[in-house]
Amino acid sequence: MFQSSSCHTIDDKGRLIIPARFRKVLKEEEEYGIVVTIKDGCIYAFTCSEWKAVEDRLRTVNTAAMQRFKRFFLGNACPLKCDKQDRILIPQNLRTYAQIDKEVVLVGVLDRFEIWAKEKWEQEQKKMEQELEREDVKEEIASIGL
Repeated sequence: MFQSSSCHTIDDKGRLIIPARFRKVLKEEEEYGIVVTIKDGCIYAFTCSEWKAVEDRLRTVNTAAMQRFKRFFLGNACPLKCDKQDRILIPQNLRTYAQIDKEVVLVGVLDRFEIWAKEKWEQEQKKMEQELEREDVKEEIASIGL
C-alpha cells in the first residue's frame, strides 16, 4: 500500500498536496479521501476502508487504558476529502500537535502514511539509527528475515 517517503510543503491555509504514488492508492477506494488522527508526535493518515478496520479493532478493547487511548485517538480523528488539486486541508489542532508549520515529510508505512514535521522526522530517523545498533532490535528484525 503506502511506502517510501518524500518532503513537501504545507501552504498558509494548511493544505497539503498528496503525492502521486499515494493518490494512486487513495483513488482505488470508494471515497477519494483519508481519515487522519494523531499519535507518536505525528499525523496518521488512513484510507477510509483501513480506518473502518482500525475502528473494528478498537471496538474489541475495553480496558481503562484503552478507553483513554480511544478518547485521544478517535477524538482527534477527522475525515478529509481530497480537492480537485489533490490536496487535503489538515486541521489546525492536528498541525499544532505534530508541530507542523511548513515543511513536512510523508512516510508510507504500509497500512497508512504518516505526516511528520521535517525536524521531528529527522530526530526520529536518528533515534531509529541508534536503535538499530541494539542487539535485541537486530534480533527482532532478523526474526522476520531482514
